[in-house]
Amino acid sequence: MEETKTMLTLFHAPMSRSGRILRLLEELGAPYQIAYVDIRRMDGSGGPDASNPHPDGKVPALLDDGALVTESAAIALYLADLLPEAGLAPPVGSKERAAYLTWMAWTVGELEPAVWSKITGETATNPYANARYEAAVDRLISAVWVGPWLMGQQFTAADVMVAATLQWAREHLPESPSIDAYLERFNARPAALSSMGKDSPPAKANAA
Repeated sequence: MEETKTMLTLFHAPMSRSGRILRLLEELGAPYQIAYVDIRRMDGSGGPDASNPHPDGKVPALLDDGALVTESAAIALYLADLLPEAGLAPPVGSKERAAYLTWMAWTVGELEPAVWSKITGETATNPYANARYEAAVDRLISAVWVGPWLMGQQFTAADVMVAATLQWAREHLPESPSIDAYLERFNARPAALSSMGKDSPPAKANAA
């Protein structure tokens, strides 16, 4: 089998959601380059960057030999299937693929919206939002309690998506030894350190 000759380019903004794709690329051991871009931040800083190909001016965005993929879940699915030898996704057509795809969609469709409703205070005034939040938390805790990963013994791209969400959302979730242990396992993987070191451009990362 011939090795791929294409070069992956991740358009990445430091300390943003594109960090989870940076982490995934490190987990995959993929040859890639980072194009650091500016984005509009929630605090009003930043702004559009003409060098960013994302149609909404956001991150992440991934170029694979001219093919553009945006949105975290889509990029994660694309990359894990592009590099099957890394073993971060069950094979297409396998029964295990069902649970894997479910976790990927659940992260962006249920977990993240539920956490945002907690952050904004909606759960305190909207019974539906609160029930949705509690259901997401219960499902999460049940999954990581069984562990060690969402798919049992197999670490997958779904773990990158979920664990990366938990890292920024941890303070908005209840106390849970299971969640904490899951994050500890995630942060103990070799890719944690390498991706952290690439989050910011070298000049900024090395600035004292």
